Formats: sequence, C-alpha cells, structure tokens
Amino acid sequence: MSRYWEGLAERSDGVYKPEDFAAAAYRLVCEQVLYYADRTSKVAYSLIERYERDFAVALDAIGVDVRVNRQLRYVCAIPVHAKIGSATQEQTALVLTLRKLYDEGAHQGEMNDDGEVLCDLVELAERHRLETQRELPEKGRLDALLRTIKRWGVARIADDEGDDTTAASSVEQPYVIAIRPGIADVLGETALLKLALWTPATPSPIGATDVSAAAPPAASNDDTTASGGEGLQ
Repeated sequence: MSRYWEGLAERSDGVYKPEDFAAAAYRLVCEQVLYYADRTSKVAYSLIERYERDFAVALDAIGVDVRVNRQLRYVCAIPVHAKIGSATQEQTALVLTLRKLYDEGAHQGEMNDDGEVLCDLVELAERHRLETQRELPEKGRLDALLRTIKRWGVARIADDEGDDTTAASSVEQPYVIAIRPGIADVLGETALLKLALWTPATPSPIGATDVSAAAPPAASNDDTTASGGEGLQ
C-alpha cells in the first residue's frame, strides 16, 4: 500500500507526500465520516475529494466503499460486509430519534449551510418519548451518549465547533444538537426499518460495527450504523 501512496504523491508533483494520503485514508476508515466544516478535517476531506477514485480503489481492497458528497462537503467510508453486534438500548433509541428528526428536517428544507438539522433538547425529548416510549436520559447520561454519537459522525453539540447559538447560554436549554447529514449514509434505510421495530422490551436489532481506533469499520451498506472510535457495541 505504501507504494500506492507514493505513486499518488508523485502524480501530485510534490504537493502532497505519501504520508498525507495514508493519514487521510486512516482517518476516514477509523472515523467513517469526515466533514469539511470541521476544522480538523478540512485537509483530509479536500484530499479525498480531489483523489476520490484513487481512494476508492485503495479502500475497496479492504471492503470499504468511499462516498463523496460534494454538495454538503463530507466523505464517508461505508463497509461492504456486515459484522453484526448490538447497540445498547439507550444508543439505539437516541440514534433512531435523531435519524427521524433529520429525515423530517431535510425533507422540509430545514438545514443549515452544512446540511445539518438542528434541534433543541425540548424537541428531542418530546420526539424521543414519541418514538421510543421512554424518557430522554438525564443530562449527565445524555451528555455521554452525545459524545459517543459525535464520534460516530452523525451528530454534535451545535456550539462545539464555535457555532453562535443562543440556546448554548441557557441553563434550561444548555445546547442545541446538530444532526449531521452523514447519518443518512451510515444509517441506511434497511437499518432504519429494523430500528422502527425496536421496542424497549426487546434487544436492539441494529446491525452494529465493532471497531477499534486501529481497525476499519465493518458494517453493510444498508444495515450499517456509525462506527468511529468505539462503534455501536
């Protein structure tokens, strides 16, 4: 593989080094979604976007499909073969709610410039109760869940990248959640249908990844969930 990156570096006429390509591929495989809007991902996104076909060939060898969304400026690594696991009930319930909110917001055109759908905690709590018949976890637990989901590349706290949100200064409404467009790629329609069958009394039916920071995500195109540092375990 090192020779492959060396060939790409030569084609770039010295603009990029082999390690630049290797580092971008490693980040994409480990994090599964990279957004141009994130300060730490701009360079990696731009490199993969420019050399999309070359990255697609390289990652196809390990069973990973590369998708580039140039309109919303993000790239995804979608594993072709599934490795099934189980998400926790809390993770499943929250991801289901976020995906439903994203679909509705996107359909109504309620997205920001980065293709994200914003929701506050009041809206999230109400929808979470409707979709899962259970209350949203208390703040400490919710914060932990959101940190995990952020690593999967499907949502973030809206002010964690410097967003100017009035809700962020409110005690009762401490933050706004930005549901990221990659959620539609890493959580496919088949997985969404499976999630719709989930109830608090049954184990999560979600197809899950089991990924360490040093290994590629492993989930199918349709049944995949976000991976990132921990995966849905």
